[in-house]
This record gives sequence, C-alpha cells and structure tokens, in this order.
Amino acid sequence: MLYRILHFIVKIFMYILGIKVEGSHNLPSEGPVIVAANHVSNWDPIVVAISLRRPVHFMAKSELFDKPFLGSLLKVLYAFPVKRGSADRTAIRHALALLEQGEVVGIFPEGERNKAGVDLEAQSGVAMLALKSGTPVVPVACIGTNRTIPFGWFSPFIVRIGEPIYVEKKRRVNSAMMKELSAGIMTKIKELS
Repeated sequence: MLYRILHFIVKIFMYILGIKVEGSHNLPSEGPVIVAANHVSNWDPIVVAISLRRPVHFMAKSELFDKPFLGSLLKVLYAFPVKRGSADRTAIRHALALLEQGEVVGIFPEGERNKAGVDLEAQSGVAMLALKSGTPVVPVACIGTNRTIPFGWFSPFIVRIGEPIYVEKKRRVNSAMMKELSAGIMTKIKELS
C-alpha cells in the first residue's frame, strides 16, 4: 500500500519533470521478468520503477541499507541489498525466489553508476539469473537522467523499453554463456540509448 502511494507521488513529480516512456508495451504484463537498465544517475531506479506498469524489485548496493532513513525507504520500495564485488549468494537466491514468484527484478548490469557514459563491461549477474531461471530480460535505456535539477529542469527524461530477450533455462551455466548473454544485453541497451 505504501509502495503505491509513494509510486503515485513520485509519478506526479516525474510528470512535472517531463518523463517520456517509449515501448511500455514491451514489458510482459505477467510472469517473471528481469529489467536490465543503464545507470548514469541516482535517478535511474526511480525513473525506471515509475515508468513500468509493474512493481520492480531492484538490487541496490548493501551500503545504502545502512543509512537509517534511506534503508527503510528502499525496503518499502521493494529494493533488496547486494554486496558488490563478489558473488552475493544471498542476493542471488532472493532474486531467483522473486522470479519464481513471477515478480520483476531490476538490475543495472554494469554494477555501478556510469556517470561518464563510457562502455563498461557488464557484470555476470543479469545473465546468470536469466540463464538459471529461463526468465526474459527486458533492456531499458535511461536518457537524460544525468541532467537533473536544477541543470536539466527543462530537459525531459526518456525511458526506452526494448523488446524482451528470451532465454532458455540452463541446468549448468558457465562463464562463456554468461559473457555472451551479458554482451548481448548491453548491446541492446546501447541501441536504445
């Protein structure tokens, strides 16, 4: 309930800022989905979440949950912690459980904000989750979120939602498979940018 109220308030705020969503029909209306987006600004999780018709459970760096107000807010917004720099088995299990329940899991494949907008190699997390669960990956590009208030007051944010990348569930996943899928996902995100 609180999620819906906050979602509504933020949606009004983002409407005022001029958010434009393209390709919203590409997000499946039901069933598990992994949303993979570029990450150039702190605005990205908020902008992506309100642009989609379904609640998104974002992975967020664990340090954010240590901050009293922010940590509580993130939990209300369905985010869950991930320890960066290693294979966080707890976060992976949680993400797989959410997908098994038919939820939407949001991940930034680069693993960190990419303020410079240079090509960063994707971490293996998105590909591993997709391959282990057989879940489609929906690529999303956030455009203009790095031009935020006050500098970008009149610059609209654009969220482009690409067509799902369907993935076959694999019993065994190796690094070559993950690397190939990760590269494909990043290519799709780049094409949308």
